Amino acid sequence: MEQLVTFHDYKPETLSFHDAVVEGLSHERKHISPKFFYDERGSKLFDKICEQPEYYPPSVERRMLLRLADEIASLTGTGRILIEPGVGSAAKIRLLLDALQPAAFVPMDISFDYLKSVATGLAREYPWLPVHATCVDFTHSLPIPQQTPSGPRLLFFPGSSLGNLHHDEAGKFLEMVRETVANDGMLLIGVDTKKNEKLLNAAYNDAAGVTAEFNLNLLHRMRHELGMDCNPTMFKHRAFYNSKIGRIEMHLVSKQDQDIRFNGHRFNLEKGESLHTENSYKYTPEEFLAMASHSGFKSIRHWLDDDKLFAIYLLEARG
Repeated sequence: MEQLVTFHDYKPETLSFHDAVVEGLSHERKHISPKFFYDERGSKLFDKICEQPEYYPPSVERRMLLRLADEIASLTGTGRILIEPGVGSAAKIRLLLDALQPAAFVPMDISFDYLKSVATGLAREYPWLPVHATCVDFTHSLPIPQQTPSGPRLLFFPGSSLGNLHHDEAGKFLEMVRETVANDGMLLIGVDTKKNEKLLNAAYNDAAGVTAEFNLNLLHRMRHELGMDCNPTMFKHRAFYNSKIGRIEMHLVSKQDQDIRFNGHRFNLEKGESLHTENSYKYTPEEFLAMASHSGFKSIRHWLDDDKLFAIYLLEARG
């Protein structure tokens, strides 16, 4: 088993977190990229979010993947090099491995410790599967380690993570995926759909408060990693669907006027002012397929669940 697990650390720049916080808090509309949610604690909290009854995407997508695994494998063929950026706990790829029978698996994540734990667990469960765990900021690059065998590639991007990117960023990411999978490559991607606002708002404001804790963990990370003088209890979680733009917005709202200081910087927040931490864009099938086509893919097939809550797309790179 040990011979089937290799680790490749591309050392994502830790200073980028510092720079992102300084830039984001200096902006008139304060913000920070959602990729910084995912330190080890944040990754575990997100896994917990996926267990909440209000947060429908994981359970709906999981049911779809279970039902579609054999059909997907019949369309992709077996023996591909399987790549998953933002692998997290690898819960969803486990639903496909037996059907896809990949020649190798390249899980990617920005948190090395979390990635190492997940990759080691996968190798124990699937001793026939070579695993090339790759620590990288996949929003900037998708490097495939040289030790990975050659062969046609399939990139798996579940969970509607594409929705975290603005439309132009999402298009550029799909272009990067197109370059990574190459001419004989494919993309299997989950995308959240536009739907009833009440259902969307509930999904990001679960009764157990896990999403709120996940959002507030960003402030804890700022304190512990950057030495920022901020009190997370002086902020509250806010999430809502912006129907004009077609996205969920997540914010950390200041409960009072306050100053935040660190490393010679001082930032003032007024009561009610927010730090914008995440967007989650929703797409109709027509909207997503148009963007995918513009990014160099053609549709093989796509599926919606019975309630049209979620969509899964299988795309092929255009020559």
